[in-house]
Amino acid sequence: MASALFSNFINALKNHARIPFSPAELVPLKVRESTRFTKPFLVQPFTSTAERLMMNSQNNPLPEFKIDEYRTIKANQINKALDEAVPMQHPTLLHEAMRYTLLAGVKRIFGTLCIASCELVGGNELVGMPMACAVEMLMTIGVMLDDLPCFDNDDFRRGKPASHKVFGEAITLVASQALFSLAIEHLAAKTKVVSPERLLRAIVEICSSAGSEGAAAGQMMDINSEGKEVSMSELEFIHRHKSGKCVEASVVSGVLVGGGNEEEIERLRKYGKCVGLAFQVWDDVIDVTGSPEMGKKPGRDLLRDKATYPKFMGINEAKNYARELVAEGQKELAYFDSSKAAPLYHMANFIVSQ
Repeated sequence: MASALFSNFINALKNHARIPFSPAELVPLKVRESTRFTKPFLVQPFTSTAERLMMNSQNNPLPEFKIDEYRTIKANQINKALDEAVPMQHPTLLHEAMRYTLLAGVKRIFGTLCIASCELVGGNELVGMPMACAVEMLMTIGVMLDDLPCFDNDDFRRGKPASHKVFGEAITLVASQALFSLAIEHLAAKTKVVSPERLLRAIVEICSSAGSEGAAAGQMMDINSEGKEVSMSELEFIHRHKSGKCVEASVVSGVLVGGGNEEEIERLRKYGKCVGLAFQVWDDVIDVTGSPEMGKKPGRDLLRDKATYPKFMGINEAKNYARELVAEGQKELAYFDSSKAAPLYHMANFIVSQ
């Protein structure tokens, strides 16, 4: 059923220029002339995680995709890479605090989107893993700071006491600063076979997502909106510039290090914008409804009288809007080979089904 819906969805998009959609065979991998750096290992036979998880049969010629298995594999790989990237060393307390929230049980949505985007345009997880680790470090900084008493004042995160409840506020702040520096250092030192120009663009992309044009701007507007009535445009600004911007940057940075051309970058940026906003809208929803995987107490937004989509339009309408955003973003995947686009297609659906 999911395969039939995916096939119909892709073929229904008549207005999108794309590689011809063929469920029966993969489009051969080509190294694009616009790619400005060499990728010698990419022209060798390489079976990605996505390709290994495609299933074909005579009764169902269109591949089905094992999204749960894909997510688990990628999360395990990212967790292993993060564990190696932040070893325990002197000063012990600092590195213990850096590792505490970073290595807590989490779905690794941002890192997985990054690697999936990298693989979609011809890269592989060896190329994309340093970037995936960097975006996960930046996201961890965000939640560590969000939990502080001066912000959301949450006692729990990712299923256990928040960092400041264990290490105190001062050490949490120092650990956050160290993680930010390490994210850029790790990305610059460990990324291989990527041109300096592309790597610099990717670094600018993820740093911007956290700065005054990204999450910091959204956080500032979020703080100022507490207890106030906001317009729809103001609400959208807040959500696009919080986790929404981080989703966009995760996707685009993966395309950059993977060797995507300018059209692919822009198409996947549009995908990232839509899915990123949907992610934040859905986060509003589960703060109201609760979720076994939430890892923190629900109802915090209501308690602080925050500007949220459920507050603005109701829970059901907020859910519908998030799913509409996902559908809009998935349209951009019609340009790509369906087997390689499957992870991003199904990851978007997963985001609005938690």
